[in-house]
Amino acid sequence: MVPANITDSISGGVPLSVDFKSPQDYVIFIFQIVFATVTVLVAGSVVITILATSALRLQNRFIFMLNTSICDTLVGVSVYYLGLFDVQEGYPPRNGTYNILPSLLGVNILTFLFAQFDRYFAVCHPFIYGRFVTRQFVIGINIYCWVYNSAHLLARNLLPSSKAMQMYVISIVLFQLILVTKVAMTIKLYVVARVQLARDPPSAEKESKKESLRIIIFVVITFLVLWCPSFVNIIIRFIGVGGLTFRNEATNLFAIMARFNAVCTPSVYIWGSPALREAMVKTVWGRVCPRCKMR
Repeated sequence: MVPANITDSISGGVPLSVDFKSPQDYVIFIFQIVFATVTVLVAGSVVITILATSALRLQNRFIFMLNTSICDTLVGVSVYYLGLFDVQEGYPPRNGTYNILPSLLGVNILTFLFAQFDRYFAVCHPFIYGRFVTRQFVIGINIYCWVYNSAHLLARNLLPSSKAMQMYVISIVLFQLILVTKVAMTIKLYVVARVQLARDPPSAEKESKKESLRIIIFVVITFLVLWCPSFVNIIIRFIGVGGLTFRNEATNLFAIMARFNAVCTPSVYIWGSPALREAMVKTVWGRVCPRCKMR
């Protein structure tokens, strides 16, 4: 048995997330390690594949995939701290990271929203899209997602607690508007995929559009399903009518569900894009495991 004082394994530092007094503690701790490792391997493989394959980097939709996969890889790395140590983000924080690690989810939220608009204009307005939505423009949009979240995070950390709380409330309201927009765009993209693309003659471009729409629809639906419980719980706790509280981030079921997007999103990319799978076998797993490449 592990001694009870193992949570103070770092002298004067941050204790571990569990005290190993019950079998559940071992399960939680092992799960966090496995989850973090799988996330880094899956999302990191997507990042390496897109960066190493010029044919993928030239397509706008893969730029969005790259941005979210970089974010997902960082989320996986963050779990080694959030999941293994006694950390509580939010208000009041305990051994927190000044909300730096949780803010990675905000980057994904904005990226998914812009990716939805990107696919909508690519399918419904191809001439306008081809003329104005250049690769440089898409890269700039993805950089904006990081700049906006960094500026918002910096303001929250530098302002007094009362002002920071006001910004937190405003961000919740804005996120509600983004959720409504994402749901509306998901329905719109589904209609486009079922009706408009069905009218187009068979071609490689049509299959590419169907593939990209299918991926973004699955990704956004998965994101909403996994993230909404945490968001609803935050709202309930904020208005003071109840809600669930947890000991730390490692035992926070809703936070775990939200972070699980970091595994689901790159997995959907791999499942939905044959080009990405083929490139991944050649650039990543084919080198790690030659038998995978032969198969």
